[in-house]
Amino acid sequence: QLQLVESGGGLVQPGGSLRLSCAASGFTLDRYAIGWFRQAPGKEREGVSWISGSGGITKYADSVKGRFTISRDNAKNTVYLQMNSPKPEDTAVYYCAAEIVAGSRWSERELYRYWGQGTQVTVSS
Repeated sequence: QLQLVESGGGLVQPGGSLRLSCAASGFTLDRYAIGWFRQAPGKEREGVSWISGSGGITKYADSVKGRFTISRDNAKNTVYLQMNSPKPEDTAVYYCAAEIVAGSRWSERELYRYWGQGTQVTVSS
């Protein structure tokens, strides 16, 4: 059974740092691209970042570009989202999702079949 589990969320101060992890089980992660999405209260789920199966191509939403970094360790079947200098507007539930999806369509959440349960990130002083 394919499963994704996010971890690493919590409370972080503006300007701090936090690393989210997305661990896969039941399948070999390197066949799949991974997207990170987030959903704030009252808002739609939006794409944050994406990484290709090999890790050679990454994508970022303009709102996080230069602050967040996505990476993957296929040997550990895990993808990471390093969040540096978070802002209060980054507060949301963060989800990882897996799919064989082209980079040009990375933020289209309806294309992803496999989702984690989400981890809460709160940015506040």
